[in-house]
Amino acid sequence: MSGLALTPAPGAAPLSRMVRAQAALETRLLLRNGEQVVLAVVLPVLVLVVGQQAGDLVDLGAGRPIDVLTPGVLALAVLSTAFTSLAITTGFERRYGVLKRLGATPLPRSGLLAGKALAVLVVEAGQVAVIGLLAAALGWQPTGGVVAVASCVALILLGTACFAALGLALAGSLRAEATLALANLAYVLLLVGGGVLVPLGRYPESVQPVVELLPSGALAQGLRDACTGGGVPLLALGVLAAWAVVGALVAGRTFRWE
Repeated sequence: MSGLALTPAPGAAPLSRMVRAQAALETRLLLRNGEQVVLAVVLPVLVLVVGQQAGDLVDLGAGRPIDVLTPGVLALAVLSTAFTSLAITTGFERRYGVLKRLGATPLPRSGLLAGKALAVLVVEAGQVAVIGLLAAALGWQPTGGVVAVASCVALILLGTACFAALGLALAGSLRAEATLALANLAYVLLLVGGGVLVPLGRYPESVQPVVELLPSGALAQGLRDACTGGGVPLLALGVLAAWAVVGALVAGRTFRWE
């Protein structure tokens, strides 16, 4: 051992490894937060179960209640994780100086955002699995085959990008308390009137064009159309892509790290 030469190799780990480590940390922190778990998993599951049982009391239009509700609940899961949870978490990290300190580490700020994005996708994958299995047990039977699956994946990814950009724009420009209040208010308003649970066709004709252009309405209705064999929902994909670009531009111009 005395003849073994040890050569120090100082320096940061590869970016990909740092991003994976940050994503794992973000995922653990999110899952340890009871309020976020309720928002991400428990509430969508309750909405699905209760809504399916109350399908005869609420007019959801043509089709079985479970087939109408499940795509909306999947959209709700994306909204809760990519927008509400991300905005609130980031807002308080910014308030307590966590983002400022992380920005001084070898992990670049782009890597920090990438880690947050990966954590959101990991949580959403779990949400989709839980909701999909529960919906199937309740009788959900999506149609459309490979086209439907590919369309749903594209919609969820674009919806995630859209809501994450909007959430970061909110968290990076307002105080943490204001972010908390506005993120929860937006969640409730979009849940009630944003086309998430009630199909677009059940809204008054004068309101339908507005709801169709909301990110929540585009995501939920796009998922419904895809899961019922309606083909590729090009309008919904375009609306979500446009919102994602606008949200990213706003977040890039207004986000403050401290």
